[in-house]
Amino acid sequence: MLKDITLGQYFPGSTLIHRLDPRTKLVGLVCYIVALFLAKSYYSYAFMVLVLACLSALARIRPKTLFSGLKPLLFILLFTGVINLFYGSGEPLVQFWFFKITANGIRTAVFMVLRIMLLVCGTFLLTYTTSPLQLTDGLEKLFAPLKVIRFPVHELAMMMSIALRFIPTLIEETDKIMSAQKARGASFDTGKLTQRAKALIPLLVPLFVSAFRRADELATAMECRCYHAGEGRTRMKELHFSGRDAAALALCALMIAAVCALRHYGL
Repeated sequence: MLKDITLGQYFPGSTLIHRLDPRTKLVGLVCYIVALFLAKSYYSYAFMVLVLACLSALARIRPKTLFSGLKPLLFILLFTGVINLFYGSGEPLVQFWFFKITANGIRTAVFMVLRIMLLVCGTFLLTYTTSPLQLTDGLEKLFAPLKVIRFPVHELAMMMSIALRFIPTLIEETDKIMSAQKARGASFDTGKLTQRAKALIPLLVPLFVSAFRRADELATAMECRCYHAGEGRTRMKELHFSGRDAAALALCALMIAAVCALRHYGL
């Protein structure tokens, strides 16, 4: 299950999506999220699925790879679907006690689950095609106007980048600790809920120790290399907008316009 968590991984490539400016991809992700929240019909969500499929094909990311990251979220998806199932209005199709399932409730549950799935897959697609260094540079450039009010833009971008970078590392470390604990007779899948929670304590303690140790080693390495944030820093690769970035942003605007048109005409 832990190996299915792919957030933070980067797959190098030379596709059109990989070559886009990271700022373009970040703005595109925001537009994609806005379009998802504007979608209110089956036609709109079908259109958003088509958009995600086209982006995945352009990035040469297999659907199996993209959707495998949803496995750890199955419980959240099921829980969200069940909760929204009982919040619909209208004539009940099925009713027991004070719970009732309506056609509107089923529609709301389906849309909510689809929204979460598409949102997570879109975020995965960003991390798959953008390296942590590019994400850092893109975030810093986008938040650059906040420097006027002395907002720590570089530090924030660096923290987010490091957090994404170390997600796969921590998952790998957790898997190793679990394997070591199981070899010593530990069981994480059997027993009552309280017993499973207690079994996680021998897992969490060494994991936190390892995480703090890695953070300390990273801080020491950055200090030894005279790293400092702020003005005066140079980059090996400067970010530049190109024609494909302008075309990508125009397509993002068209995507939002298409969803708004579908919503306006009741589709």
